[in-house]
Amino acid sequence: MMPDFAPRSILPAGRSRLLVAVLLLGLLGLAGRAAYLQGMHNGFLQQKGESRYSRVIEMSAHRGMITDRHGEPLAISTPVESVWASPQDMDATSTQIKKLADLIGMDAAEVRKRISGSQRDFVYLKRHLPPETAAKVVELNMSGVFLRREFRRYYPAGELTAHMLGFTDVDDNGQEGIELAWQDALAGKPGSRRVIKDRKGRIVEDVESIRAPRPGKDIALSIDSKIQYLAYRELKQAVEASKAKAGGIVVLDAQTGEVLALANLPVYNPNNRAKISGAGARNRALTDVFEPGSTLKPFTVAAALEAGGIEPDTIFQTAPGTLTIGRATIRDSHKEGPLTVAQVIQKSSNVGSAKIALSLPSQTLWEMLSHSGFGVSTGSGFPGEVTGRLRPHHTWRPIEQATMSYGHGISVSLLQLARAYTLFSTEGELKPISLLKLDAPVAGERVISRATALAVSRMLEMVVSPGGTGPRAQISGYRVAGKTGTAHKLEGNGYAKNRYISTFVGYAPASNPRLVIAVMLDEPSAGQYFGGVVAAPVFSQVMAGALRILSVPHDAPTNNIVSFPAVPEVRGDV
Repeated sequence: MMPDFAPRSILPAGRSRLLVAVLLLGLLGLAGRAAYLQGMHNGFLQQKGESRYSRVIEMSAHRGMITDRHGEPLAISTPVESVWASPQDMDATSTQIKKLADLIGMDAAEVRKRISGSQRDFVYLKRHLPPETAAKVVELNMSGVFLRREFRRYYPAGELTAHMLGFTDVDDNGQEGIELAWQDALAGKPGSRRVIKDRKGRIVEDVESIRAPRPGKDIALSIDSKIQYLAYRELKQAVEASKAKAGGIVVLDAQTGEVLALANLPVYNPNNRAKISGAGARNRALTDVFEPGSTLKPFTVAAALEAGGIEPDTIFQTAPGTLTIGRATIRDSHKEGPLTVAQVIQKSSNVGSAKIALSLPSQTLWEMLSHSGFGVSTGSGFPGEVTGRLRPHHTWRPIEQATMSYGHGISVSLLQLARAYTLFSTEGELKPISLLKLDAPVAGERVISRATALAVSRMLEMVVSPGGTGPRAQISGYRVAGKTGTAHKLEGNGYAKNRYISTFVGYAPASNPRLVIAVMLDEPSAGQYFGGVVAAPVFSQVMAGALRILSVPHDAPTNNIVSFPAVPEVRGDV
């Protein structure tokens, strides 16, 4: 019987050698590729490997503090925790997601929506949590869910300084006011660091600091917190008592132009950003304009005194209390008869002011108003500051030149008006405005002569004496100079019959002025609307308190206040 052998195939020698050669070449290729990737071109593999455990985390910079001129904090950044997630690292149950959502005040469906299907490594879940809530989030021990240290802006004075400071958004970037104007200086520069995470996304090691965060710079404002509180309190009481639509007040250092206080109503609380409204957020003292009314008369008189031809005792006939120019008639609410230039200011005669203005070339009056800072920015640097409106003199008709003399046909901001009065408080110099604390006084620009400034200042003292329009601005122990203003509000193509802007601007002590204060009430509607009745008392209360705070010595006897009859202020009608 023959043995049973299994058939076998014999591979030719040439093919065997070829197969071995191919296998060896493949191995050599793999070895070369491995050597190339591991030794020469290893960036790709390192990047892929590090992406599994290494992360670069941004480090927030501490925003600079804002203080008042004495170092009192007005805006500070406090550390808070924000919850964020790495969707690719999350491995959470529905129960965990529900607990997390309840803790951070979100709907569970919203949390799932943010983390599901996201290709990003970083997703915010909730910003700026209280410390106790952040601690409870940590206790959940959820993979892929982390806390991030951030900073939230806090304003200790709340609504008192809201319009000056503004506020920041959720990322701590300035949105209004000083916070926006000095954003670059306050914000600083964020830093970054590299960390190692475990498979659950938890940080297990700090590898290196790539870039250290650079904190923002602190800023000292010109504001005096005590005077700011005083100004806000008195303005609020006046707005409520007169049932005004709005109000504003500016307190300037008469010698340096620094803004010591600035307040507006309505107002908002910058610590509760959710309730900020457009009307409440407006810094009306810088961003709103109005017709200043009779507070502009001193500038008309100053222009005439500078031009020559008239003196403080030059007489103008104001009888019969009206002046007709073309088809328009200018009226005084009190028929006076012959008045000196000084009495035109004291009695606030529209007819007298118009006659003084018409005795001048239009360019002369325009140059006085322009050089006094009307129609141009104050240079404060505040975002949204308006320039007001002063039309070119060559477009004025005679009636417009006449009404311009008592503050109709021109629009100004309250800060512009306050600044313009530094002409009379500094004996002829217009001071630059500063919202920041100054180390030394800045020289102003001379606009009128010392003699003219002193002459007008004496007239402004007559305004607050009995027989003037603003005796309610008197202050015990101090000489006061100032001017009342009451102007009809614009409405359509004309003026509203029963809606007014009431103002008072002045300074004290008149012998050596320390402060300039401008007060404006928009549409007082409690029965009284004259500037000498509703605005002058605010000036008196704020000025008296501020002079005490600054320890300014008296320049008059403490019994200098003279009782006055209830004589209403003369209003300016077109």
